[in-house]
Amino acid sequence: MAKHIKLGIEGECIAADWLQKMGYQLIDRNWRYSHLEIDIVAMQKQTLHFIEVKTRSSNAFGGPELGVNRRKMIRLKQAANWYLKMNPGHIWIQFDIVAITLNIGQPPLIELFEDI
Repeated sequence: MAKHIKLGIEGECIAADWLQKMGYQLIDRNWRYSHLEIDIVAMQKQTLHFIEVKTRSSNAFGGPELGVNRRKMIRLKQAANWYLKMNPGHIWIQFDIVAITLNIGQPPLIELFEDI
């Protein structure tokens, strides 16, 4: 398996654990429809969160959140629309990013960017 794939999987596991500790109820992970994907779908209070997880091994080229560009957001919104069609009844939704930096020898740096 490629190094960047392993890094992404590790980041998603860290994000899922962290979100649960923060009071989120995880509904789906790696939800797919056709070529679209949502990393994590979670509930907190009355809001359904569509969460993109980005992981980097350093901040040498900026934080992981910078990897969520306009094209990625469009695809995330398209995936969310399909998710809501298949799972109706949610009144409040929100798009978030969990950015994780895994520097060797240090604990993970986890940042939540809400309502992007």
